[in-house]
Amino acid sequence: MRAVKLLVALSVFLVFAFAGYAKETGQETAPPAIPEMKQDVKTDAATQVPAATEEVKHEWIAPAVKEKRVVAAIGPDGVQQVEIIGGEYYFEPNHIVLKVNVPVELRVKEAKDASWFIPHDIVVKAPESGIDFKVSLKKEPQSIKFTPTKTGTYPLYCDKKPPFGKSHKDKGMAGVIEVVE
Repeated sequence: MRAVKLLVALSVFLVFAFAGYAKETGQETAPPAIPEMKQDVKTDAATQVPAATEEVKHEWIAPAVKEKRVVAAIGPDGVQQVEIIGGEYYFEPNHIVLKVNVPVELRVKEAKDASWFIPHDIVVKAPESGIDFKVSLKKEPQSIKFTPTKTGTYPLYCDKKPPFGKSHKDKGMAGVIEVVE
């Protein structure tokens, strides 16, 4: 029985791998053009952070990915809290605004639509700013705690890559953590 499951999983993997190869080599029809996101950023006068309805383009986010921005809420315990869901090649939200020097708790989990055989993770490597983690996504929520110590914008991504095809980051599983005053 285990051999059958392994054979089925391998077959499905190969189908997706070759489909990715066909897409990369142009052997299928191209998707419709997607409009570019806005380049200018308006700020909210009260908080001096980009307004919640504005879209910001970052070079490490695939151009076809629509930005879903959230400003972290500070709970009664003084901790900034954000829930992040990772699905088939996306994070929601994918632009997270945090305050510097205020503790953070990210609650991360895999989306219901995520495949059981394609693993995903969430990674931010910015140890100079107090943000440094890599966590494999699971169906049950996991907690990531840190305190950002430096303002700036830091890439958030999935670092998984199949043997054939694009990395999950290149497919749109990327975003940013923006730390503000």
